[in-house]
Amino acid sequence: MRKMIFAWVMALICVSANAQIQPGAVPPDSLGKTPSGDSVSLASMRDKVVVISFWATWCTYCMKELPVLAGLQKLATDRHLPLQVVSIDHKEGRDVYLRTVRVLRPRLPGLLMSWDRDGSIGKPFGTNKGIPVMVMLHRDGTVADIHVGYSEDALDGLIAEINTLMAEPSTLPAASSSSAMQKTLTSVN
Repeated sequence: MRKMIFAWVMALICVSANAQIQPGAVPPDSLGKTPSGDSVSLASMRDKVVVISFWATWCTYCMKELPVLAGLQKLATDRHLPLQVVSIDHKEGRDVYLRTVRVLRPRLPGLLMSWDRDGSIGKPFGTNKGIPVMVMLHRDGTVADIHVGYSEDALDGLIAEINTLMAEPSTLPAASSSSAMQKTLTSVN
């Protein structure tokens, strides 16, 4: 167990060191294209905690992570929480992306899926060194954290991190704290 934890920490350090964008930075606005060709932008998600996950069909861990992320998005939507999960297909052909979205959409409703054709969107976050990569953004749009890899043991910590980010004050000028903001994510099942 200790060796596994050490390997996980070392992987995080190595990939984080290779990422050009670090916590506190403002990431690029573009998050790829939807299956219908619409652009996905961070500007459209103002005042939400944004969780970005870079994945590919060949990545076993990515395919395990997608249903978890869809569960988080469903829970947040049902509870009217300020969270948006964006899953970005990394460096796969358009036909693979479209076919995969068509197959996964019924099982992952509500998950915003986009496409990074050449890996240029993910590269500043270190995806050129490996995926899955999960990027968490504060409500003000700055990077809170970058997580590399997938581990079911880390899920409780990720949920706690998302809850902490959602508890941050709104970035909108006239926003007031509503009872919906006091709710948290408690389960991803």
